[in-house]
Amino acid sequence: MGALFTNIPCGVGSRNAIQKLSLSDLDRVLVEGAAWAVRNGFGSPDDLEHTEESGALPGARPDKVSERARERGRAQLGTLGSGNHFLEVQRVDEIFDAAVAEAFGLREGHVTIMIHSGSRGLGYQVCDDYLKVMARASEKYGFSLPDRQLACAPVTSPEGQDYFGAMACAANFAWANRQIMMHLSTETFLKTLQISPRDLGARLVYDVCHNIAKFEEHTVDGKNRMVCVHRKGATRAYPPGHPLVPRAYRAVGQPVLIPGDMGRASYVSVGTQAAMEETFGSTCHGAGRVLSRHKAIKAAKGRAIYRELEDQGIIARSRGKKTMAEEMPEAYKDINNVVQVMHDAGIARKVARLKPLGVIKG
Repeated sequence: MGALFTNIPCGVGSRNAIQKLSLSDLDRVLVEGAAWAVRNGFGSPDDLEHTEESGALPGARPDKVSERARERGRAQLGTLGSGNHFLEVQRVDEIFDAAVAEAFGLREGHVTIMIHSGSRGLGYQVCDDYLKVMARASEKYGFSLPDRQLACAPVTSPEGQDYFGAMACAANFAWANRQIMMHLSTETFLKTLQISPRDLGARLVYDVCHNIAKFEEHTVDGKNRMVCVHRKGATRAYPPGHPLVPRAYRAVGQPVLIPGDMGRASYVSVGTQAAMEETFGSTCHGAGRVLSRHKAIKAAKGRAIYRELEDQGIIARSRGKKTMAEEMPEAYKDINNVVQVMHDAGIARKVARLKPLGVIKG
């Protein structure tokens, strides 16, 4: 965990996991996504086959990303975000569906790495920039909003099209970012444990995104229609046989990654036909908070969260004690209950539970 913490910068303002990008290289990242990372030696082409959209959302428009956003992103590729973002070393603790787990390459006792991070300062700035644009657009198009965060514009409007082009850039930056961190993590394991790639046996199960809008075909009122699905606080859960599920998993369905808190567990589930019929092929992407960050810090006062996790056999690293307090396990809903609700509803079926061994927080 010490080596991972050293090799993968994390937290607000973290920089330079790899060389600072030139503006022309940044533009390529914003369009090519994970493929840029693979082409520059971070992983293999097989990884792209196990990545949603092959790691690049079409329609990216670098010219719609502000200079401020571009500058924030140039030095942050290959870095872990702050807040609830994390890199965890985990153990496959329990298998619920042996056939699907086998298709995903998961077996009880296996060690996994789960990376939860996104588009860093670039994506944050894109959001901030376009909140202002959308606030003006909401008035222009006559929308009455109960909350500024719901600012919006018709997807076919100039404002909607500009935002989608910028958002696609942020999504592609995020895919490249996770791809690079995965490669750096694998290299860290190889060097620290002094073993060969064959002995390590590392492979990507899946990279699935969330908090993103995508154009997809769905059945609405009995007719197939192209719609814009905005999965905010949600992730994709496509069923067996769907053409956008990677070929290796098409017979069983799309892997769904549901991160929990650093003291309990995370889950791998699988998409279902019920999700297509009821939720536009979507399920939850995490447990959700029950305590605000301020309340979590207050509840953690006088406690050593590091030591509490260590007593459970979990090694934790972070840039500051405040982060550990904000992200303490009881600040979140119990992931076991959340995933069980999705399972019982038939939206995403449980495949495997992953227990944390070590966690890095920004």
